[in-house]
Amino acid sequence: MHDQGETIMQDINQLREAITGILESQKLSVLATQGDEGPYGNLVAFAATADLKTILFATTRATRKYANLQTHKDVAMVIDTRTNQTADFSDAAAITALGEVREVIADERKKLVSIYLKKHPYLREFVESPTCALLMIRVKTYIMVSRFQNVQELHVS
Repeated sequence: MHDQGETIMQDINQLREAITGILESQKLSVLATQGDEGPYGNLVAFAATADLKTILFATTRATRKYANLQTHKDVAMVIDTRTNQTADFSDAAAITALGEVREVIADERKKLVSIYLKKHPYLREFVESPTCALLMIRVKTYIMVSRFQNVQELHVS
């Protein structure tokens, strides 16, 4: 017989494993930023740290998303498992990561670039360009929706 505390920990661990699986299996996400002209969405290649506390992505500094992030640090990133088939309505899952962005600088950049390039080795030239910024989302919450209506939250910071 499990007590309620054990059941909650099992549920949290299962949710953490499901989120980790999606983050590891998917290469692209939709990043939502906010600018003076309103919300803005972009496809970005991403990589997450094993502890789920950080999601990395890269962009050139001349982009609208980069300009938006200079004034509005809060973002949402959506990662999903859809295949554009009817089965997605029951089988697909989506994660929304909510957090705050900052540019990766100096000492930490080498370590975090290696995490990013391990997942996206074909983006080495892009990431190492002097015009490219490596950005990190310090994730506060993951919201996972599965089976069309099952919503769960994981708070990581």
